[in-house]
Amino acid sequence: MDFLRSLGHPEELYPLVRYRLGGCRLVLSKQDRDSMSDSLQTCYKYLDQTSRSFAAATQALDGKLRTAVCILYLVLRALDTVEDDMTISLETRISMLHNFHTYLYQADWRFTESQDKHRVVLQDFPTISREFRNLTVGYQKVIVDICSEMGVGMAEFLEKKVESLLDFDKYCQYVFGLWMSGLSRLFSASGLEDASIGEDIRLSKSVGIFLQKTNIIRDYLEDQLEGREFWPREMWSKYSKKLSDFAKPENIVPAVQCLNELVTNALQHVPDVLLYLSRLRNQRVFHFNAILQVMSIATLAVFYNNQQVFKGVVKIRKGQAVKLMMDSTNMQAVRAIMYQYVNEISQKIPLTDPSAGRTQNMVSTIQKLSLSSGPPVSHYSTSIYLLCAMVLAALSWQYLSTNKR
Repeated sequence: MDFLRSLGHPEELYPLVRYRLGGCRLVLSKQDRDSMSDSLQTCYKYLDQTSRSFAAATQALDGKLRTAVCILYLVLRALDTVEDDMTISLETRISMLHNFHTYLYQADWRFTESQDKHRVVLQDFPTISREFRNLTVGYQKVIVDICSEMGVGMAEFLEKKVESLLDFDKYCQYVFGLWMSGLSRLFSASGLEDASIGEDIRLSKSVGIFLQKTNIIRDYLEDQLEGREFWPREMWSKYSKKLSDFAKPENIVPAVQCLNELVTNALQHVPDVLLYLSRLRNQRVFHFNAILQVMSIATLAVFYNNQQVFKGVVKIRKGQAVKLMMDSTNMQAVRAIMYQYVNEISQKIPLTDPSAGRTQNMVSTIQKLSLSSGPPVSHYSTSIYLLCAMVLAALSWQYLSTNKR
């Protein structure tokens, strides 16, 4: 990366170039690494392994707040791994979920029987809990509170299915709404944001619910393969007798209609997303949150009216993700991005779709909010964008030159 350093923008561009050339990764500076204990470096490695997109977003943060956010994520990832692992007995999972927050203060607690793809966070939980105990008391309290409440909520839904739309919101609140509430409280505890950010629990939870609904839509096939169902029966039962039938080619029309209604349901949280982001004052905290939200709206735009959701993995392109990371640096740019993607959804609304009217109304609402501070403008930073293009071109040329056969 010496080429980047010679251009004078090393820390800003490293994660973007790494994302473009080989997958999104958290890139720590040598100074950061040298100041970290071995166990904290391991925690950042686990963060990168379990969620590269989230790891990249944390690049916008720095110092003690970034570490607190990293540990919050890993603790809740461990909790989520317990919930997801169908190889663990129901009784054991319920007990672990209820008591998980207490494991943070047990230096040697670990769980080695998980078969989940993210089992490393349970197998090496002592490393995570050690760094948790190294956090300030204020950060620790937030993480314990969120872990305790989330564990109870997850245990509740192990014993019942997501039936109604109210259940759907409640489950998403437990899984991601609480996570977002925890982040907001960490932002306030850091002193970088006003206390009101952490105190407005309803708003934080709505923002988190938006992210989780996007995840649930995306994971339809994976959840079916693992024997899990999170799409609300109240919605999908209008289109099929069984949720699993959506994966059958002959049911693709009603499957997509249900998908479109689910995307529409998720869009109702976008006004809260815009309100939440508009209240943030610290640039790094804003950019961190904005990256997560614009990635989510872009993903929903790809999902809408897309049959591929029921056939394989659907995600936004890497180059598109890089641009979103680069562009989402201020509120005007985020509004422009939101406008762009809901406009894409609007152009794909089938006239015969049962929820077409509701989708268009939701799109119109978001478009009006996106225009509230003036018409959407080009949100590209020309100098930075061209600089990145030059960097990527140079690195690609260098790679091809040095790897000729």
